[in-house]
Amino acid sequence: MAGSGGLGGGSGDGQGTGTGQGPPLRAPRALLALVALVLGAYCLCALLGHCPPAARAPALAPARIELTSLARRPGAPGLPVASGSGLRRFPQALIVGVKKGGTRALLEFLRLHPDVRALGSEPHFFDRCYDRGLAWYRSLMPRTLDGQITMEKTPSYFVTREAPRRIHSMSPDTKLIVVVRNPVTRAISDYAQTLSKTPGLPSFRALAFRHGLGPVDTAWSAIRIGLYAQHLENWLRYFPLSHFLFVSGERLVSNPAGEVGRVQDFLGLKRVVTDKHFYFNATKGFPCLKKAQGSSRPRCLGKSKGRPHPRVPQAVVQRLQDFYRPFNRKFYQMTSQDFGWD
Repeated sequence: MAGSGGLGGGSGDGQGTGTGQGPPLRAPRALLALVALVLGAYCLCALLGHCPPAARAPALAPARIELTSLARRPGAPGLPVASGSGLRRFPQALIVGVKKGGTRALLEFLRLHPDVRALGSEPHFFDRCYDRGLAWYRSLMPRTLDGQITMEKTPSYFVTREAPRRIHSMSPDTKLIVVVRNPVTRAISDYAQTLSKTPGLPSFRALAFRHGLGPVDTAWSAIRIGLYAQHLENWLRYFPLSHFLFVSGERLVSNPAGEVGRVQDFLGLKRVVTDKHFYFNATKGFPCLKKAQGSSRPRCLGKSKGRPHPRVPQAVVQRLQDFYRPFNRKFYQMTSQDFGWD
């Protein structure tokens, strides 16, 4: 199946054929062993990725900023949170998932709002860098004025078992945004991104199933992420459903203003970002932002967004649709929202 990368953005242009560029290995087992070694090293590097550096405060900042109005955030005893103007705060809202669902697009759309200040990079604090401590995490955040909302997004939080407990410890009042997308399309987009970074991977089919078209391999992260109902169950142990907003990755493409409007309502913000801010880019296959005042051209997401997906046989797509259907329906029931994937 060929398709646009959409907001999640497939990064690979090649076909998932499972062949490398060098001479063939003598036995299939040798090829699989080599691929397993490469994938293992890639995943290890990703998991052990560098934590972002803490922001360096200007030399005169302590003298200029009054620290008399420090409040304490529930769940973080002993750690003061600045409530004065122009100070760093813990995020009041987090985009916690999911990978290749459209999280980057949503963040960029929200950053148009004057009352949203968001960290541009993914800090990975609650999954990879938690040992750095909450004070370090807060030092990463942009400075905000009273009435502004601090946000960050790290899509891997949604599938990290420890993340809900850790976020709840920071603040049980945190608002949580989850961008979800048809799990089959999402998995293919995930594979396309990995393929662009690791050429010569086996085909999507070989990774998605054990023994040809045998059982679906839920050990593969591209498949496991799409089990939204299972991941949400873990989050609901710590946060009530009212703390979540589930954004449709498909509607973020077809009706970006509508979905962003829902997010602004959820955050308690005035609907400043509207349809006047968007236009549809037919080449990329998803909406882009119209040029801002003082800018010379419109702004779209980067080159890795909107590339074609590798071709996947329809039989493979159908098998995965059948596999995900009961999980999708449970997710619909849990969220009281039908995303129309079946």
